[in-house]
Amino acid sequence: MSKKLSWGILTTGWIARKFVTDLLQSQTGRFVAVGARNLTDAQKFAADFGGGNAHGSYEALLADPSVEAVYIGTPHPWHAGWAIKAAQAGKHILCEKPLTLSLADTERVLAAAKQHDVLLMEAYMYRFHPQTRKIVELVRSRAIGEVRLIRASFNVLMGFNPEHRMFKKSLGGGTILDLGCYPVTYSRHIAGAVHGKDFVEPVEFSGAGNLRPEVGTDDFATAVAKFPGNILAELSCGGTVLNDNSVQIHGSTGWLDVPQPFVPGLLGQEEKIILHRCDGASEEIVIRSPGVGLYAYEADAFAEALWRGAREVPLATHADTLGTARLLDRWLVDVGVQY
Repeated sequence: MSKKLSWGILTTGWIARKFVTDLLQSQTGRFVAVGARNLTDAQKFAADFGGGNAHGSYEALLADPSVEAVYIGTPHPWHAGWAIKAAQAGKHILCEKPLTLSLADTERVLAAAKQHDVLLMEAYMYRFHPQTRKIVELVRSRAIGEVRLIRASFNVLMGFNPEHRMFKKSLGGGTILDLGCYPVTYSRHIAGAVHGKDFVEPVEFSGAGNLRPEVGTDDFATAVAKFPGNILAELSCGGTVLNDNSVQIHGSTGWLDVPQPFVPGLLGQEEKIILHRCDGASEEIVIRSPGVGLYAYEADAFAEALWRGAREVPLATHADTLGTARLLDRWLVDVGVQY
């Protein structure tokens, strides 16, 4: 494919570096510019990835005429403001999750994208990986019969540190927004697959969690959702209790074990899904994506939607983003977290 989408990167942290590493493996994208609060950081980033325009401010990046789309990978509290400024600059936007800290801010960002006629996508990269697409295919083909229960856990045992980004309120800390958003979106996606859709909203949702009074954010949390078709979901996230990053999807005739659901093939490695049947038999399904990192898939999906003239990406629509924001708001209220 000769046509390439020209990307500008807004920030220079680890996630931005991983995105550009994978972007260079994509079929559709090229790195043309980076913006940082410090010009030296931007220059080093550009040099590390083969050259590109280096800007000493985010404003300068958005003013760069060579940039068609921007990837926003700043800490959470700055997503909304820079996404709106990117839309005003006429740049298409791929913004890291969560898109914003609240449903109200999410609505503002989506309105800005619509007003300025730019494509906007919240970056849940796992949606586009071959593993997730295979799981959706298995669910839709009734490989495990009728789906009855989804268990989704994103817990990274790291210990509590009030100054760490994961917990610090001024940096948008708390495990619900940083990790819990994955089980929420995953369960909505799988429940949607049962109904032939990309997502569905739960008819019931209730959250709980451990609020750390010294920082005002949660360090672990759980939620229960009930989706149409009497599908239940048990969701959990945290940084101080468990080390469990997995999904299990239970049906009437078997169940799927997904050991690496949220960052499959992070470094291009193969992954596996285990299909267990009620008769005791099991099947290991290997997912290979040699030479292609996880973020390349979302970059390609973004570019392909843009070239079709779309302003939303099919597996990450604005309605989906709003639904996720609504549930995260509810979970935060139930736990007592306020930003």
